Amino acid sequence: MHDDFATEPVKGLPERPPEGEDILWQGRPKTWALARDALALYWVAGYFVLLAGWRIVVSLADTSTGEALSNGVPYLVLGALCCAILLGIAFMQARATVYIITSRRVSMRIGAALILYYNLPFTQIGNANLDLRRDGTGTIALQLMGDDRLSYTMTWPHVRPWRMTRTEPALRCIPDAANVAKILADAAETRVSIPQVTRNAPADAAAVAAE
Repeated sequence: MHDDFATEPVKGLPERPPEGEDILWQGRPKTWALARDALALYWVAGYFVLLAGWRIVVSLADTSTGEALSNGVPYLVLGALCCAILLGIAFMQARATVYIITSRRVSMRIGAALILYYNLPFTQIGNANLDLRRDGTGTIALQLMGDDRLSYTMTWPHVRPWRMTRTEPALRCIPDAANVAKILADAAETRVSIPQVTRNAPADAAAVAAE
């Protein structure tokens, strides 16, 4: 089987991190959680169950119970097929995705057909929001500062749902999300608190320039 990412020097990154930058965490979405939360798997399954139930109830007025039940089967089969397709899409998306937290940034490799790499330095992240589920999976959405905006359609499903005006890229449906959020918060706090030193021109050079 051909590996499309065999040329990556580090899994999920198009090039090696610069010296002094450490990878703190690396992960990807869970397939089932991505299908459930991003692709509305439960809603689709429930919709077809309701259709099948409605067809059975309507058929009971004119046919026997056995025949009425059989009339609902096609809806259940179609629903199962749709859910299988959604699970397949979620699997491909999860397999192609790599989320990385380093000591300086959040990096995302996303896209099953069109591969995109996003690098989000901590200095450009204004806030992070955690949506935690009971099974421990969750989504960490990143609010970006500045005027740069990401395309919602190009980044989906790795975004906070329905935030289209100011797209919020997200580490979507990751396992052990609470711990990952702590890693992100600690790394960002450490990075942002580092003083930025700029070098001024020597005093004599500045005096010559003034003359």
